[in-house]
Amino acid sequence: MTKTTLRGAFAATTALSLIASTAMAEDYTKYGIKADVPGTCSFEAIDAKDYTGRTLNIITHAIPVIGEPTALHAQQFQELTGATVNVVHVPFGDLFQRIMIPFQTQQAAYDVLFHASLWLGDFSPFFAEVPAAYQETSGMKSVTDTYRGVSLVDGKLLQYPMDGDRHYLKYRSDVFANPDMQAKFKEATGRDLTVPATWEEYNEVAAVFNDFDFDGDGAPNFGTAEVTKRDDLMFSAFISRVAAYAKHPDVKGGFFFDLETMTPLINTPGWVRGLELFVAAQASMPPGGTSFGLGDEIFSFGGGQTLMSYSWDDAFIQAMQADSPIRNKVAAAPLPGAKEVWNRTTGAWDTFETPNQVSYVTWGWSSAVAAASPNQDMAFDYLCFFSNEANTMADLQIGRFGVNPYRAEHFDPAFYQNDLGWDAAVATTYADTLKAVDSAPNQVFDLRVPGVGEFMSSLAAGVARAQSGEATAQEALDGVAAEWTAIVDRIGKDKVKAAYANVVALEDK
Repeated sequence: MTKTTLRGAFAATTALSLIASTAMAEDYTKYGIKADVPGTCSFEAIDAKDYTGRTLNIITHAIPVIGEPTALHAQQFQELTGATVNVVHVPFGDLFQRIMIPFQTQQAAYDVLFHASLWLGDFSPFFAEVPAAYQETSGMKSVTDTYRGVSLVDGKLLQYPMDGDRHYLKYRSDVFANPDMQAKFKEATGRDLTVPATWEEYNEVAAVFNDFDFDGDGAPNFGTAEVTKRDDLMFSAFISRVAAYAKHPDVKGGFFFDLETMTPLINTPGWVRGLELFVAAQASMPPGGTSFGLGDEIFSFGGGQTLMSYSWDDAFIQAMQADSPIRNKVAAAPLPGAKEVWNRTTGAWDTFETPNQVSYVTWGWSSAVAAASPNQDMAFDYLCFFSNEANTMADLQIGRFGVNPYRAEHFDPAFYQNDLGWDAAVATTYADTLKAVDSAPNQVFDLRVPGVGEFMSSLAAGVARAQSGEATAQEALDGVAAEWTAIVDRIGKDKVKAAYANVVALEDK
């Protein structure tokens, strides 16, 4: 198909140096793509489209995380189809309102929207359902049930999956395997050094190796790096610590609320135990670690400063970058568990010989097409192209892009070993951990209800009170529970309950 010369400049609020020459399908190699993968939205298939004279408007996160691949694939799409593609980049703190305000004022400001998936409860009335033809593509069919479930509302696929996120444990495998470090731990605790199976063990290991040069580089190392800054996703780190104590494998019907009554559960004993251990771990953090944001956690563990951390993939990928001082000296494992788990049905603690481990599938990025968009055909083509097999495999190799595994083929250790050059042992622990999270029998998902921002802000504020010593764990969470009840009443109990039922369905499957 003959294409006209591109019209206009590629518009974005943040400039990128991107290739501007006219592209054809066979030119994919200039983007670092080794080979096109045949399919509905391959380079070749999208090259056959002609959107000359039409404009696609996209809103996304600031560069680099998600914002950079959005712009890159927008440039590719523009060159292949002749469309004019405008990309607006917005800082995370402003992104929710920049998307919501046009919805509320009935303006079709954007065709494509990249956003945090936990906002689905607020945004779902304004999203177009993914058409059946796109749900039948090979890329969509390989999305795992877990990450497809994150995009569903009442059985309708309202988000276009393009990322998969979860929390898991990262640790310095070289330290755990070092005989001198094993002897140090045995002398301090009387037991062998093992990868933490419980959060009590995690805190114990972190304490032994805190403020100690365990890698011999002349600088002190520390026990744990965690996201502790109140307004920087700290609530997710806290939920990871709580889940093992509060998500009983045999108790259904809600983790954040009792689904039947919508009574908040966040001040029950399992939640309190998790907060107490979260607070106690502060003693084993680096200087400034009690106010670490996500970026601090990524570079503290990924740069070799700390022995352990847990959150999203970014810290692990940072550690495995080609220039990392700890490349191939790290390993992954599921989150630690708990041997005592609160049973809210019986009102008592149950003891487990094998620790109760709970996988936390936490928010992550997603995308959607606005129901009011006059360009839904072009918008869905763009999202399908963004996430085609060739683009996704390239994006997974760039840590700053923020695109993480979400398809079955992404859990194959051969990809990380052969394509990225990871040692076999590292690739195996990583892939096995991701598979374990995806298939775990006991999982926790984000709240994803209307007003989720208010709920999480309240939770983070309460946890911060306990961290600072202003309140006990119980007092802090009692205050949060009271605020959550008020938020539910203000939004409407039935409205919140209906949305929360979708979350509970995922957890109780």
